[in-house]
Amino acid sequence: MDPHDERLEAAILDLLAQRRLGASICPSDAARVVGSENDWRELMEPARQAAGRLVSSGEVEITQGGQVVDLESAKGPIRIRRV
Repeated sequence: MDPHDERLEAAILDLLAQRRLGASICPSDAARVVGSENDWRELMEPARQAAGRLVSSGEVEITQGGQVVDLESAKGPIRIRRV
């Protein structure tokens, strides 16, 4: 795993813990927490991958348009929310 991977997973869970149940975040929210103002965009794909690992562990789900989707087949922007 990349050094950012654990930090991205923790950021996703921390951000979701601060929101009401059912609320979601964008992977960019976690990327911005872990990265700097200049390099957070480089962490977008690692943030999506971190979300995928959290889906596998049963902690979060990925949505598009409010509907749960499979990360592997999702095209475009996604949201992450607690299960």
